[in-house]
Amino acid sequence: MKLTYSNDKIASLIGSRICHDLVSPVGAVANGLELLELSGVPNSPELSLVAESAGHASARIRLFRLAFGDPAGAQDIKGQSVAAILAEVYGTSRIAVSWQAPGDHARPVIRAVLLALLCVEQAMGAGGKVEIGQQAGGGWHVRAHATRLTADPALWGLLQGKSGPVEITPAAVQFALLPEALRNLDMKSDVQITANKVEIAF
Repeated sequence: MKLTYSNDKIASLIGSRICHDLVSPVGAVANGLELLELSGVPNSPELSLVAESAGHASARIRLFRLAFGDPAGAQDIKGQSVAAILAEVYGTSRIAVSWQAPGDHARPVIRAVLLALLCVEQAMGAGGKVEIGQQAGGGWHVRAHATRLTADPALWGLLQGKSGPVEITPAAVQFALLPEALRNLDMKSDVQITANKVEIAF
């Protein structure tokens, strides 16, 4: 029997493969730096920069693995694990992310939440604050506050069921993936946009 895969499935498998193949060598760089420190090599601004960059790259890959990788058959994800990844990714950035959802969550749900986070991040070039949490009925919200937001109407229209741009750039691929991820969960997004606030609820 011939097997067929949707474009979304193929994209998620590619995401998983890339992240899987990159996380080990990036982690090896961080481990090598630790060994240099233990061997007595004096610290320097150059080594500190490499260590910081390797740590950030590793965290970003783990974030991308959850957001873009294949969630099929995966175990639940601990909220504290997601919070730790977000702290590493955004800890020194202009965007402060507050994770307010303790407990374990299904991997496909975490995927949708992180895709929503990447959507709001795209509108926060000047920085700001993001709150991620569950609502009273079990739904989720990803809420961003900033002094200035640049929400591209064409991209955000995709989350509202409208026609989007003719082409999606790699930096905006999350806008194309989130609606499909929510459909797979039998969820719909409610998008609110103002001058200094954007929110995706589902």
